[in-house]
Amino acid sequence: MNIYGIIILAALLIGYTLELLSDLLNIQALKSKLPDELYGIYDESSYAKSQQYTRAQTRFGLITDSVDLLVILLVWFSGWFNELDLYLRHFGFNTILTGLLFTGILLLGKLIYSLPFQIYSTFVIEEKFGFNKTKPITFILDLIKVIILSILFGGLVLSSLLAIFEYAGPGAWFYCWVVTTMFILFIQIIAPTWIMPLFNKFTPLEEGELKTAIMEYAESVNFSLENIFVIDGSRRSGKSNAFFTGFGKHKRIALFDTLVSKHSVEELVAILAHEIGHYKRRHLLKGMVITIIHLGFMLYFLSIFVSHKGLFDAFYMTSPSVYAGFIFFGLLFSPIEMIVSVVLNYFSRNNEYEADRFAAGTIDNPDNLILALKKLSVNNLSNLTPHPLNVFLHYSHPTLLSRIDAIHTSAGR
Repeated sequence: MNIYGIIILAALLIGYTLELLSDLLNIQALKSKLPDELYGIYDESSYAKSQQYTRAQTRFGLITDSVDLLVILLVWFSGWFNELDLYLRHFGFNTILTGLLFTGILLLGKLIYSLPFQIYSTFVIEEKFGFNKTKPITFILDLIKVIILSILFGGLVLSSLLAIFEYAGPGAWFYCWVVTTMFILFIQIIAPTWIMPLFNKFTPLEEGELKTAIMEYAESVNFSLENIFVIDGSRRSGKSNAFFTGFGKHKRIALFDTLVSKHSVEELVAILAHEIGHYKRRHLLKGMVITIIHLGFMLYFLSIFVSHKGLFDAFYMTSPSVYAGFIFFGLLFSPIEMIVSVVLNYFSRNNEYEADRFAAGTIDNPDNLILALKKLSVNNLSNLTPHPLNVFLHYSHPTLLSRIDAIHTSAGR
């Protein structure tokens, strides 16, 4: 095994060990005593249920992580990457079509072995804790839609990148950066209008007290808002959420129907104020810029390593290729990606604090935001006492208790 193989294997094992440690510490951090802030919102049985849910999800995650690691090592050290490549090459297709087939077969293999885990998560764990509302036919149709969209958009982008790297010469990474940036912006425009409705029904919020309150709040903070949508999230899950997506006239604020049914008008306005806070503080724009810059760096380094023979030797490949180089570079780059993920999560948590401060400072009563966050955590059986390492590695949002403390501080309490 050469230096590339050693680095990749070490990254896989260290990453797995870190995840294992984080999960074990997370389970140990569960506290039997209900935090004082949640008295009157959580009852003891619901709080105990939330801890059972955390344990079930954590143990299931450990199993899926272990299987993922074993599958990667099996495919790697059995030489299956090379066997698949040689098999496809003998058909005599051009490089781009061969690359699409090579990548597609690997992704199909991952889908096949991960599908039983998806089914178990949805129809056993989520069902056991009262969240699953997905019917088998909905699950199947969703899967088909994802596959079709992946083939259409993924195939288009991948074939473009393969062609550019194959024929564009030293500046290939830059041209790829331009193409992928244009694709990201394109998806941001079409996703709210064309892609999301393939999976959920977006219904304009009907006239009434809630819509009037939201529109009045939006006007008070000079936020242009033509409509608010309600998503039929209850078709798939009992969990609640709200989100903001898109830019310009394509932007949309959406509330899950489960959210609307469980919160008061004041609480829903507070939740929308938080989402508007993200827009007002330009978090979406900043996130887009960071994503594009990160993508540029990744493509630049890809252009350096994609032709290194040692990278292919590490995976027992007899014939180097751009398409296999994409996959192997992804594994080589994984330690950097883990660090980047931690940094991005840190900034994301700060953005959540900032959006909370905006909401608390612009609604009539910050307590409505606190109550909404509490009820969201209760309804979603969120872990109230995650271990700091788990938060550091994975949390894009601060913990509930941290957010409450920060809102109290911003309100001068």
